[in-house]
Amino acid sequence: MVKNDHILLSVQDLKVYFHLNQRLARAVDGVSYEIRKGETVCLVGESGCGKTVSALSTLGLVPQPPGKIAGGQILFKGQNLLELGEEEMQKIRGNHIAMVFQEPMTSLNPVFTIGDQIQEAIMVHEKMGQSEMRERCLRLLEDVGIPSPRERLADYPHQLSGGQRQRVMIAMALACSPEVVIADEPTTALDVTIQAQILNLFGELQTRGGMSLLYITHDLGVVANIADRIYIMYAGIIAEQGSAPEIFHDPRHPYTQGLLASLPNRAKRGTRLHSIPGAVPDPAYKPGGCPFHPRCSFAVESCGSQFPEMCDYGEGHLSRCPVLYEMARQ
Repeated sequence: MVKNDHILLSVQDLKVYFHLNQRLARAVDGVSYEIRKGETVCLVGESGCGKTVSALSTLGLVPQPPGKIAGGQILFKGQNLLELGEEEMQKIRGNHIAMVFQEPMTSLNPVFTIGDQIQEAIMVHEKMGQSEMRERCLRLLEDVGIPSPRERLADYPHQLSGGQRQRVMIAMALACSPEVVIADEPTTALDVTIQAQILNLFGELQTRGGMSLLYITHDLGVVANIADRIYIMYAGIIAEQGSAPEIFHDPRHPYTQGLLASLPNRAKRGTRLHSIPGAVPDPAYKPGGCPFHPRCSFAVESCGSQFPEMCDYGEGHLSRCPVLYEMARQ
């Protein structure tokens, strides 16, 4: 495990609210997590739990209005990014922290060539001649496994396959050798073979360059293969956090247990898969107390009125469920 003094990115008690149709939606409601140099941290949860909003906040990409950073800090190497102006944030985006989005066809510009779009990030942050920039683009396409990279530079996004477009997005994110890459469900729309190739690519790039990876997903199968540490997110809060072995082999929150129980495996072949009843609450209409209590089989009366604090199981393993914590102590 990397030492604490190598923490690159630290999100502390982040709150991001949206004012929509006279309602206040608390999309991110006091989230904290950290990413150390060279490690892979996975932020896991169902759609609508606030994963993407927390990531967009890191790069100052939450539209304001209707969004608003209502509290907290986002520290990159000790500097609070929430205190920076737009011009200063532009120096951070792409150069130090980069993001790979979920759907490349909506993120890539259809009227510009692949080469032009990779060059854009380089031009913003570095002074480089045209021939040198072209060579950088070629190396990036080679690094992410694009075949015939010289020809691909002149192609438009629609001329590439889904897997190739996602590799181009990764090449764009890596153009200026960022220290942290945020990948927001980058393999969701890809078939399992291409998905495995992309995940292997991230691993190779980390080994080669020492970058840190924040991987946002709802897929625990992917998480099992790549995570050093995991944060389980639910309804805008962190429900549980810990190392990958702790989360997978000793889950301490009912939500985490439910997610793991719903994973298919050979032992469950022919049986009905487990599902968590109900749905993630609307951020504008969260229940009182623990936000998971309406769906929880362990809930007691106090769960409906008291917001749970984190319970410490040691070694960085924390869970926001006092009921299971008390059961473990008995």
